[in-house]
Amino acid sequence: MKLMNSPLVASRIKSETVTKSEKWLGYLLGPAGALLLNAVLATYLNVYYTDVLNLTPLWNGVFLTVFPIVSKIIDAITNVVMGQVIDRTKTKEGKARPWLLLSAFLVPVTGILLFTVPESNDTVKALWVMLSYNLFYSFAYTIFNMSHNLMVPLSTRDGTARGGLSVFNQITTIMMSGILVALVFPMVIMPMIGVDKSKWITLMTILSIIALPLTLLEYYFTKERVTQEAAAAEEGDKLPFVKQLKILFTDKYMILMYVYFFVYNVGVTLKNLGLVYYCNYVLGTYNDGITQMLVSVIGGIPMGIGIFAVWPLAKKFGKRNVTMVGFILYAVGSLICWLFAHNLVIVLIGQFIKNIGGLPCAYVFMALFADCLDHLEWKTDLRMDGAAMSIYNIIAVAMVGIMTGVFNWLLAKAGYLAPITASSTADAAATLAQNGWASQVALENLKPAADGVLTVAIQQPSAVTSVISFAFVGLEVFTGIALVAILFFLNVEKNLPQEQAEIKARHEANGAALTEGEEA
Repeated sequence: MKLMNSPLVASRIKSETVTKSEKWLGYLLGPAGALLLNAVLATYLNVYYTDVLNLTPLWNGVFLTVFPIVSKIIDAITNVVMGQVIDRTKTKEGKARPWLLLSAFLVPVTGILLFTVPESNDTVKALWVMLSYNLFYSFAYTIFNMSHNLMVPLSTRDGTARGGLSVFNQITTIMMSGILVALVFPMVIMPMIGVDKSKWITLMTILSIIALPLTLLEYYFTKERVTQEAAAAEEGDKLPFVKQLKILFTDKYMILMYVYFFVYNVGVTLKNLGLVYYCNYVLGTYNDGITQMLVSVIGGIPMGIGIFAVWPLAKKFGKRNVTMVGFILYAVGSLICWLFAHNLVIVLIGQFIKNIGGLPCAYVFMALFADCLDHLEWKTDLRMDGAAMSIYNIIAVAMVGIMTGVFNWLLAKAGYLAPITASSTADAAATLAQNGWASQVALENLKPAADGVLTVAIQQPSAVTSVISFAFVGLEVFTGIALVAILFFLNVEKNLPQEQAEIKARHEANGAALTEGEEA
């Protein structure tokens, strides 16, 4: 990669210690564009498929059940490939950052393609959806996500500085998903665009383009200090992937971390899928602009508090211990919501408790994952960041595909009814009567969009509302309890300072030996 030797692509960070500009530009502002796009897609892409493109009935519900699962199998394979590519990349700018630069251009282009589905027959629509979905998730976003997620583990070995970067990184995620997507979208954006395809395309084109300059900012204001250490620590990139897997899965802390991540993602993925449907059909009415905002605000307030509270607590009591206690609250809050799924006030209280419990996981997870990577290096004298991160990402993408397929299958089997559009209340009433449906809101109370089109949400069968309630608030009762049990055994922090000191001593000894060999 000769391009990486050019001064034009050199990192603007020269210091050997983490700087303020690195924190604010590289880890807080830089990732915002791609993470915003991903947060919108995580919440609304399935809504676009079911409500705008009306793909739920396609092939008797099989398409939206099978296609996400097949796509995530492809995504899992590309994650393995990308992990190996990163581990074998050696440039002056590191091994992950060069791919971050490439993703800055790929993510916007493929993000736009997701929504520009042509008006054609069902086969053409299905092919376009499958192709665009995999170009974005299996190719462009895989490259971004792998390189982005490695920035914290590769930034420094200083535990305090690394923890701070993890917090800054997570603040961006919370801001994008907890403020813009959770507040602005349900209150302002969604009531404006409804199920108008052209408006969706315009919106997502703007969000995709915004990702380009911001991702470049992340590239230029990050630095891989760990990668720049002694070459002896990089022998892991010469091992076949199968042997790397064997090493990863014979370390108890890496196994526990992956099991933890698997269980967590099962719950959080189904919750994210169910959010819009839950607020539209169980707790409120379709795109009412209030219900989802209230759920997100009350649930998201703890995330703001956590910026100041979590890291001091984690430093005092340990990342693992604080996260364990948090997941107890997480399960309790979810149970409260599930028992009173139709009561707005009680659900808001439960969401507040739940999100207080989720604070440690949100802010310190990547620092805990980095601790496990350091432990593995101490144990094996090998650094396998790309391989380790590929497994991490495989779990994440697999859960998105599997749980999306499961969720859509459950909706189809329960009898989910997508909204309809009409030019007048009379047309809407005729369509409802013809199909034996009932409008969720009285037709005379519906407000048409600027172009005069009415969006009419249909009252869902009780089986559908039960599925949606379990997805959003029920499943995480069980995953929260399971995560407490898993974390009980994840005591990697116990001997970490001593292990990091030994790693540093090895590098210094290897560096001295290399120097003596060159002089001889």
